[in-house]
Amino acid sequence: MTASSNGWPVVLLHGWPVTEMHWQGLLPLLRRSGFAPISVALPGLGKPVETAPSFRKSDLANCLGDDLSERGLTRFSLVGHDWGGTVALLLAAAMPQAVNAVVIEEEILPGIDIDIPAPGAEHYPSWHGPFNRAPGLAEQLVPGREDAYYGTFLRQSAGPPGLDPDAVRSYIDAYTTDDALEAGLGYYRSRADDIADVQRLRENPIHTPVLAIGGRYAMGSAVADGLRMLSTDVTGLILQRSGHYPAEQEPESAAQAIIEFLQRHRDQPPQ
Repeated sequence: MTASSNGWPVVLLHGWPVTEMHWQGLLPLLRRSGFAPISVALPGLGKPVETAPSFRKSDLANCLGDDLSERGLTRFSLVGHDWGGTVALLLAAAMPQAVNAVVIEEEILPGIDIDIPAPGAEHYPSWHGPFNRAPGLAEQLVPGREDAYYGTFLRQSAGPPGLDPDAVRSYIDAYTTDDALEAGLGYYRSRADDIADVQRLRENPIHTPVLAIGGRYAMGSAVADGLRMLSTDVTGLILQRSGHYPAEQEPESAAQAIIEFLQRHRDQPPQ
């Protein structure tokens, strides 16, 4: 189906280390604007791992595509944050007849070598990637210190605008399990395979319209600049009072931009 009785389907994929709470300000506005949002938690991201062939993002995209097809969704839009953004773009590449538009919030895909501009470079952490990929290190140091590990990343990546303290607490609690740690590390340790998949996408960019949203105190313009290597149709937006979480830090501005973009492309034929 192309749309449910409730509106045009929009699949939302959050990233690490947050949960579906990331979308709480966006969901009611999407519904009010005639969309049918479907929030999906990728394996291990704030929810227990049930089945995941791997944490390679192309594998996750293929599994998600199969699941959406089983639900009868033949045309839909995607909104992805952080790792959810990588999965969303790879799914758009794998299912060009199904995905009519993609919104990527705060993600630079693996293998895209691009610098984060100021002031984001002064705030967005650079330690978590190497730390998470180091074999055995996080497994020894994180258990029992989740407040320091996840809390430090969340507070630093949010930049000066910060996140709601209750949201930070909720995210830390959701990730304080052995499964969550193992899964989170898996997302980072599939880097070599992810880079190979993104390189193939770079050689054959998608034509699906993409809205690239960056927070001024996080990835900023690097989101759009990186995506222009992977898509021929990218619109960039920087939200000035956001870090890594624009949908939470500037929910009204983010929602307005996302809704206007999705409305503009809702009835366009597949690429």
